[in-house]
Amino acid sequence: MKQFFLTMLGVFAGLFLFLVVVPFILITMAISSASSKAPTPSNTVLELDLREGVTDQAPTNPFAVFGGGGLSTMQIVDTLAQAEDDHRVKALLLRLPEAGITPAAADEIRQAVRRFRRSGKVVIAHAQGFQPVGTAVSSYMLGASASELWMQNTSSFQLAGFSTESIFLGRAFEKYGVNAQFEQRYEYKNAVNEFTESDYTPAHREAMSAWMTSIYTSALANAAQDRRVTPQALRAAIEAGPYSSAQALQRRLIDKIGQVEEAEAEAKRRAGRGAEIMEFGDYASSKGERAGSGRNAIAIVGGEGAILTGTGGADPFGGGSSIMSDDLAEAIYDAIEDDSVKAIVFRVSSPGGSPDASEQILAAVRAAKAAGKPVVISMGDYAASGGYWISSEANWIVAQPSTLTGSIGVFGGKLVLADALGRFGIDMRNLSVGGDFADSFSPSEPFEAADRAAFAASIDRTYEEFIARVARGRNLPAARVREIARGRVWTGAQARSIGLVDQLGGLEEAIAKARQLARIPAEESVRFKRYPEAKSPFAALSEAFGVSGEAARVLIGIGGVLNDPQAEAAVRQLRTERARTSGSTVLADQPY
Repeated sequence: MKQFFLTMLGVFAGLFLFLVVVPFILITMAISSASSKAPTPSNTVLELDLREGVTDQAPTNPFAVFGGGGLSTMQIVDTLAQAEDDHRVKALLLRLPEAGITPAAADEIRQAVRRFRRSGKVVIAHAQGFQPVGTAVSSYMLGASASELWMQNTSSFQLAGFSTESIFLGRAFEKYGVNAQFEQRYEYKNAVNEFTESDYTPAHREAMSAWMTSIYTSALANAAQDRRVTPQALRAAIEAGPYSSAQALQRRLIDKIGQVEEAEAEAKRRAGRGAEIMEFGDYASSKGERAGSGRNAIAIVGGEGAILTGTGGADPFGGGSSIMSDDLAEAIYDAIEDDSVKAIVFRVSSPGGSPDASEQILAAVRAAKAAGKPVVISMGDYAASGGYWISSEANWIVAQPSTLTGSIGVFGGKLVLADALGRFGIDMRNLSVGGDFADSFSPSEPFEAADRAAFAASIDRTYEEFIARVARGRNLPAARVREIARGRVWTGAQARSIGLVDQLGGLEEAIAKARQLARIPAEESVRFKRYPEAKSPFAALSEAFGVSGEAARVLIGIGGVLNDPQAEAAVRQLRTERARTSGSTVLADQPY
């Protein structure tokens, strides 16, 4: 009887969700969509605020907007390209984040800003200071690309370099009885070091120092070019700081001091009589994505986040992105089957993940090439480890100078927790049936010698498979790939010098190369088709509830998941299994 009432309560909860919450969400989305279609004033200043953070790609789920966050790099680049040709848009006001922006995103947005300025339009950047942490150097580089760089009077110019922190748990694990047992291939595959070490190993320090220096040097060179000074002079001035806003102005690190309202007023003055400020997101929504025209099309396929097997992935209400192998492979096959698509630009922003999922996606890339449709990779913030695996056999690879890529390596293992839990009176015991390897990844016991050897052999196989794919795709001897692999992360600039990347640039450069490989004349217009296609609100709701079909099934499913103890136990078990580290993983460090 109790279970009956619980089930009924679940059904009523489902009814409330379906009849009240869902309509509210849909109405809110409709109102938001209608408001975003407001006409663009004749003299418009677009205000782009980057302080909320930038993803690489826009989500395909319509409800992700409720998870907060800002725009995507690809959306910003696409919208600025349209604004270049829009006679109503006269200027851009850029709000800079104090603590920085991921370097590759800054590179790509900077390139779009420079193209916007070349169309004869004004860009004013405003900062409330530059902090001495993280990637503030990339934020400054982006601001330097503007026509004028402003800073608030009370703000400080504290940028003096590029820094990052790593947390190591080795001593804590030793103290509390956690036994970290991992295999890594090889010394630069540093993702496991946080569990096993208390400081940077020599290889870890070498690799991180190298890519940090590459990013820092590249950012200073770009900023110096835009500020019309030498990189040496700019570096000396920056590293002699920190400064007050007045001191930064005196040293010509910025152009003007003022509140953001004053910067807005100046942008409106430069835009002409009656100019109005329009939020960048509203303008982007009113324009939509570039569709292009013409009989031939280029497919733009996007994937962002960790690479996992299966479908679905992220929290439908904005809990982050992931690349699900079934979904992304299907998107590539859809582009293959479309006769109007002549080439594919595959935008990748991923630190890696499952080698099995990566191989499934790479197989789709191979199928596209076999169908006569060239594939050009456009790398975003990251395309490392599994992200490089899925890119390795494309016809051409384009990356930003500060994209983190490479990390050709693999790791795997487990944390043995029995001793740690035992110190708190919790006893963990394992029970298994079958072969000797059945309980190898149990967290209650360390690896047996034979199990460790078998697991190490599987890690070796995955590493050799990775080497083989890179050697074939990049037309390099396997011995050469082994020299530059070993799990090391490279920047795009470094990767180009060793043959892992073909060209430096962003999405626009990748599209131009795809046109060339598909033999589409430069003067011929092309259409753009994007995959995976954006989901409808109803499809997104169906996926969110984990069911499909008629409403009654949805409601009963919700009631069951909310209140059935067996269903709850199954969900907990699923989460546990997904979280447990077992088998091999091709995942790179994520330092930002």
